[in-house]
Amino acid sequence: MIIALTGTPGVGKTEVGKLLSKSGYEVKSSNQLAEDLDCIIGEEGGSLVVDIYSLSERIERNDERKTIIEGHLAHHLNPDIVIVLRCNPKTLKKRLSKKGWKKDKVLENLEAEITDVILMESLGNKKVYEIDTTDIPIEEVAKTVVDIIEGKIEEDKYKPGKIDWIFELGDEMELFTRKF
Repeated sequence: MIIALTGTPGVGKTEVGKLLSKSGYEVKSSNQLAEDLDCIIGEEGGSLVVDIYSLSERIERNDERKTIIEGHLAHHLNPDIVIVLRCNPKTLKKRLSKKGWKKDKVLENLEAEITDVILMESLGNKKVYEIDTTDIPIEEVAKTVVDIIEGKIEEDKYKPGKIDWIFELGDEMELFTRKF
């Protein structure tokens, strides 16, 4: 079974993945898999360009083993379950800026989060869930991910479409385009 742990950069995928790995789950980075399986086809703007179709075909699948693939491309890899981590853009802006990201890259990712890009891309998959990580300790996010994987949650609790940053931010949307 392949589980995609995906979301905009800065939402907590890598940290949750580390905790899941310590708990005994097999967790792989989509970027590392792309490198290991020779699916890197170039570089653009300082980021690797991955051939997601080749990567999806080359990933070892085993119905009895649960493999979590972490990364913002993971939902493209034909997973059995997709878990999209989300974060309020105000918090996400702080996180990405703290990492030293350039203004245009921060804005690009804020726009992706605000407009649900990764969630929308994920919706063609079998089972999709979304978790707002904004004010939740990373340990609790990891526990929620485990509960989803193990089928221990109410089906509707993390149903996609409940998070709406445009509605929540309202007039503050201007902050993300003009006042950086």
